[in-house]
Amino acid sequence: MSDALLFSIEEIKATSRDLENASPAQILEWAYEVFGCRAAFGTSFQGAGLVAIHQALSLGLRFPVFTIDTGLLFPETLALKSRLEEFFEIEIESLVPEMTIEQQGVELGDKLWETNPDLCCTLRKVLPLQKKLGTLDAWITGLRRQQSDTRAKTQPLEVYEFDRLRGKHIVKVNPLVTWSSQQVWDYIRRYNIPYNPLRDRGFRSIGCLPCTRAVISGEDERAGRWTGFEKTECGIHTFLGENI
Repeated sequence: MSDALLFSIEEIKATSRDLENASPAQILEWAYEVFGCRAAFGTSFQGAGLVAIHQALSLGLRFPVFTIDTGLLFPETLALKSRLEEFFEIEIESLVPEMTIEQQGVELGDKLWETNPDLCCTLRKVLPLQKKLGTLDAWITGLRRQQSDTRAKTQPLEVYEFDRLRGKHIVKVNPLVTWSSQQVWDYIRRYNIPYNPLRDRGFRSIGCLPCTRAVISGEDERAGRWTGFEKTECGIHTFLGENI
């Protein structure tokens, strides 16, 4: 289905403008009415994604939920997945790369994330996601404008070309795009949603263990990713195609 949009690009842009001041619940309701279970949450268990999932379930919107297990996640992240499945009473699908860490080391060298993090992210995150998006019409994310400069222009709805060679597009739905970090964490505490304990140790954006550090006061939320490299995104929101 994702090789053709249900709406034109201009229609998606116009609807996104209409949703600029909508609540997350209203954006989620729009997505469910239009796409149903052909829309799915992709989550790495960051705060905003957890809020969006909670709001959807509270509204009775049973979107599928998936995550990408790179094989390099923190033990705390893996444990959180199980806690969230129990808390939300859902199953979270794990997408896994074709190569194990050991196979990747043999093929491309040990600790590829230290020598070529872009390639490592492509193999372990981007390609599994691309395969999943090929089965959907819409991808629901936890992107927020406040997270970093690279996300400052994020819109409520975006047309995402996730496979340029084959001309495949999908609608990316960002229900919490206008929320602040304070709003996210006030909500999580209000509803006692399980979250990653690394958050309380200074980690603000939590990815793979070798490529994530705690954030220093004054840095943006994603400053703790890929220290020492001119890299701020893993590629799942940028690599396969620019937002149109």
